[in-house]
Amino acid sequence: MKAGEIAAVLEEFAPLRTQESWDNAGFCVGSPEAEVHGVLVGFDCTPALLREAVSRGADMVVTHHPLIFGGLKHIDPDDPVGEVVILAVRHGIVVYAAHTNADKAEGGVNALMAARLGLVEPQPLDETGLAFIGLLPEPLTGEAFCTWVKERFALRVLRCSAPVPEVFRVATSCGSGSSFAEAAFRAGADAFVTGDVSYHRFFVPEGRMILDIGHWESEVEIVSKFVTVLRKKMPTFAVYTAKQENNNPIHYY
Repeated sequence: MKAGEIAAVLEEFAPLRTQESWDNAGFCVGSPEAEVHGVLVGFDCTPALLREAVSRGADMVVTHHPLIFGGLKHIDPDDPVGEVVILAVRHGIVVYAAHTNADKAEGGVNALMAARLGLVEPQPLDETGLAFIGLLPEPLTGEAFCTWVKERFALRVLRCSAPVPEVFRVATSCGSGSSFAEAAFRAGADAFVTGDVSYHRFFVPEGRMILDIGHWESEVEIVSKFVTVLRKKMPTFAVYTAKQENNNPIHYY
């Protein structure tokens, strides 16, 4: 099977044309015409992921985060991106990513976040589709909502502003989505759940709260979604879930 045929399956789910202008989803290394016999699906395109692909005989890697965001001025084997490029070329591995197009896809990352929180009839917060808003099944206190979020995302810890008396309307945005905070609060969200929140973002309007669950934690479910999409369309093709799926670069002590 050609790499382009596998990409077409993913793009039916997450059309490449819907990615943000600054993004670099699609083929990062290799050609759509390359012949592929197995696909390894992971979250970040790390050297460990490429080595796993080699060991499992997968000649295509699909990840959420693109390997390359900006132009490469040089390829250094001591740099993680350079090492991956060298490994991919050396072993003939195609590298493909579905990023912001997967964030905003129907059933994509933001929809998965909303579903995990149990939001009722979540809707896109704005035309980008990079944030959702909906209602909890029933109101919770701020403290109870924090506990609920930790349980639903299997978190040891989270960062949040001061808990509010009641949370009912909730907005979400995966990854580094804190730029949507103001829009979420204008839309009536009592709480906004995202990742990568900077210090000053925790100063929120009275009666509102913001929760930082982590970038990886908010998005990693997309790995299993990609696997499901591929296996549904290609039930006899070799599609592997990476053993390196739990490769969050951030560690908590």
